[in-house]
Amino acid sequence: MAKVEKVKWDSVKKEKMSDAISRQMIYGEKAMVAKIFLKKGAVVPAHRHESEQLTWIMSGALELTVAGEKIVLKENELLKIPSMVEHAAVALEDTYDVDIFSPIRSDWISGNDAYLRK
Repeated sequence: MAKVEKVKWDSVKKEKMSDAISRQMIYGEKAMVAKIFLKKGAVVPAHRHESEQLTWIMSGALELTVAGEKIVLKENELLKIPSMVEHAAVALEDTYDVDIFSPIRSDWISGNDAYLRK
């Protein structure tokens, strides 16, 4: 049986990906949640992954390009991105979003996510 675990975000290491992007992440065996902090102008290059992704904007705004379509997400809006669909983002403002993935992003856990690191 899986272990039940209570986690406080304050205890989770904030990882600096670049001068404009940082994140915190918590994950189990099959799901992952990440807090993403993007400074205005930050760019997340086009990429795709096996995981389904839910991106929920807590504050700020992102312009996403998903399968060639531009979508602006603002505070309290959520976008569902299916598995293997190419997507990219630009922060239109300082933005804090929560990303939920299933299955977990093993590339993030291992640090094998060079597209985010600059």
